[in-house]
Amino acid sequence: MHSPTAPRIKKFPGLRQDFAASLVVFLVALPLCVGVAVASGVPAELGLITGIVGGLVTGSMRGSSLQVSGPAAGLSVLVLEAVRSFGLPALGVIVFTAGLVQLAMGALRLGRWFRAISVSVVEGMLAGIGLVIIAGQLYAAAGQEAPASGTAKLAGLPSAVARAASGGEALASLAVGTGTVVLLVVWNRAPRAVRAVPGALAAVVLATLATLLLSLPVSTVRVQGLLDAVRMPSLAEFGGLADVGLLGTALAFALIASAETLFSAAAVDRLHDGPRTGYDKELIAQGTGNTVCGLLGALPMTAVIVRSSANVRAGARTRASRVLHGVWLLLFAALLPAALGLIPLPALAGVLVHAGWKLIPLRTVVELWRGHRGEALILLSTAVSIVVVNMFEGVLIGLALSVAKAAWDASHIRLDVVDHGTGTVRARLSGNATFLRLPKILDSLEALPQDRPVELDLSGLHHLDHACRAALGNWAQRHGAPGTGPVRLTGAEAVPAGS
Repeated sequence: MHSPTAPRIKKFPGLRQDFAASLVVFLVALPLCVGVAVASGVPAELGLITGIVGGLVTGSMRGSSLQVSGPAAGLSVLVLEAVRSFGLPALGVIVFTAGLVQLAMGALRLGRWFRAISVSVVEGMLAGIGLVIIAGQLYAAAGQEAPASGTAKLAGLPSAVARAASGGEALASLAVGTGTVVLLVVWNRAPRAVRAVPGALAAVVLATLATLLLSLPVSTVRVQGLLDAVRMPSLAEFGGLADVGLLGTALAFALIASAETLFSAAAVDRLHDGPRTGYDKELIAQGTGNTVCGLLGALPMTAVIVRSSANVRAGARTRASRVLHGVWLLLFAALLPAALGLIPLPALAGVLVHAGWKLIPLRTVVELWRGHRGEALILLSTAVSIVVVNMFEGVLIGLALSVAKAAWDASHIRLDVVDHGTGTVRARLSGNATFLRLPKILDSLEALPQDRPVELDLSGLHHLDHACRAALGNWAQRHGAPGTGPVRLTGAEAVPAGS
C-alpha cells in the first residue's frame, strides 16, 4: 500500500530538507533583520520587511539557488548616513533607484565584471564597515548616542566606556551587551546539540529573559506594527532624484550591494555541489527585490553569507528553503509583533558587534602581508578611508589604488645580468616591457659592457609592445665596441622592429 504523501515527496524530492533548512535560516535571520534595522536608524519592522521580500520575491527567482537575501550589516553604515542626510522618507526612493540600476546591470550582462574587482578592495570594504559597526554599536551597547563620523566614534570610545562604568542604566545596558558578545563567542565551542540553535537567536532570547527576570533598566525595541511601518514613497519624494547627492547615494547602494552579493555567491558556490550561480540572473533577482523594498520604504537587500551558509549547512536542496524562510518571517511579524518590543537594544548591539568583528579579515591581512604586500596595503587603505571619510569615497579610494597597482604591475620589468668578468655577458628581461618603462630598460641595457659579447634573453617577457620592440632592435644593432660581435637576442621571436 502506497503512502498518500509518496507522490508529493517524489515530485518535490528535497521538500523535507528544504523545510528543515528554512526554519534554521529563519531563526538565524530574525535577530539579524531586527538588529540591522535598529543599527541603520530605522524602525525594526523595516528590517523584517526586507527579509520577507528577500525570501518571497528574490528567493523565488533564478540566480543563485541556495543564497539567502535580506538586510545586511554591511549596508547599515551607508543606510544610516543616507537617513541622516536625506531623511527616512527618501530611503524608499534611494532603494528603488538602486534596484533599477541593478536590473539594468543584469540586463546588460555586467554581472561578471564585478568579479574583476580586486578582492583586496572588497575585503577592505568589509573591514572598514566592520570597524564602523563595532565602534557605533559599542555606544548602543552602553545605552549612549554614537557620534556621526567614524573617527569621532573611535575617539569617543574611552569616555563612553568611562561613563558607562560609573553605574546606573548605562552600566546595566553595557552588561547586557557584553554578555551577548561573550555568549556568541563561546557558542561555537558548545556541544553540537546546543549549536543546533543559532547563536544569535540564543543570545537575544537569553538577554531578553535576563532583562525581564532581573528587571534591568535597559531600552528595548520600539514596535509600531508591520503595516504601520510600510511607507510608500510619494511622487513628490521621487523629485529628490534631482539632487546629485541622493542619486550618488543610490548608485553607491547598487554597486556595493551588487559587489557584496556576487562575492557572497562565489563563496556559497564553493560550499555545495548544486547548480552554479548565474551572475546576471542574480543581479536581476536582487534588483527586483530592491525595487519592491523601495516601494515599501524598507531597507536595501543584499545576499548575506551568514544566512546563506546556514542554509547550505542545514541541507537545503532548492530555492524552496529561502522562500519558506520568508514565509516564517511574515508570519512572525504579523502574528507576534509584540515579541519585538521585549528585545533589549544592547543585545542587538552585541549581535552586531560580533557580526562586525567577523567582517574584519585578520587572517587575510596577515597572509597578504607575507606574500602580496601591495594588496595588503590596498586592503588597509580602503578600510581606513571608510572609517576616516565615508563608505562610498573609501571604496573609490580603494579602487583607485587597485588600478594604480595594476598599472604598476603591468609596467614592471626586471633585468637580471650574469657577468663573470670575462667571456659572454648574459642578460635576461622579465615582466612587461611597455613604453612606460622604456627609459629604465634602455638605461639598464646601455650600462652593459660594450667590449664583450652580450646575449639578451627575452623569453621572460609577458608583453613586449611596439615601442620597446623597436628600441631593443636599435639598441642591439648599435651596442658594442668595434670588433665585438653583435648582440644576440633570444625569445620574443628574436625579431627586433625598426632595425
